[in-house]
Amino acid sequence: MKIEESTLDSIRSRPRFKMYTDISPQQYTAYLRNFLGENSDEFSGVINSETAIITVKTTENDYWKPNLALRAEREDGENITTVRGIFGPSSAVWTFFMFIYFVLSILWMVFITIWFVERQIGSDDFPWALTASFITVFLLVLTYLASLFGQRKARTEMQKLRSFAERSVIKIEEINT
Repeated sequence: MKIEESTLDSIRSRPRFKMYTDISPQQYTAYLRNFLGENSDEFSGVINSETAIITVKTTENDYWKPNLALRAEREDGENITTVRGIFGPSSAVWTFFMFIYFVLSILWMVFITIWFVERQIGSDDFPWALTASFITVFLLVLTYLASLFGQRKARTEMQKLRSFAERSVIKIEEINT
């Protein structure tokens, strides 16, 4: 088994990794179901033929409760299966953060455009536009810091999920050799 992670992966808001193995994606999916059943006291998840979503069972239910999305794919023309893992919050939380980023970005563009046009035509109709753009940038940074705080708070759970993914591949390779 070979595991690949780059420096860029560690600074993303949704860290990613790849594992390479000789087993087929179907074998991995079948074994992952069994492996999840063996570890059901610590992990829960949903596994279908294409993807698996795994979470750590905890007593706390934080807003950034990490999920591990696993996808096993056969590389074209090769006899190697790539298992791709992506850490992140639940899809509802991820969508909420992306919505906030989108709305605040649009508002910033509107406010800075109003300020710029006002400066170009020499008007003083919107004196609040520059202040509003700075407030919007501040809210964008605050949203980003909230996502980093949630990610840091969930670091131990993410490490458990990463270990789960690695152990699942190692164990099936041991069985198949």
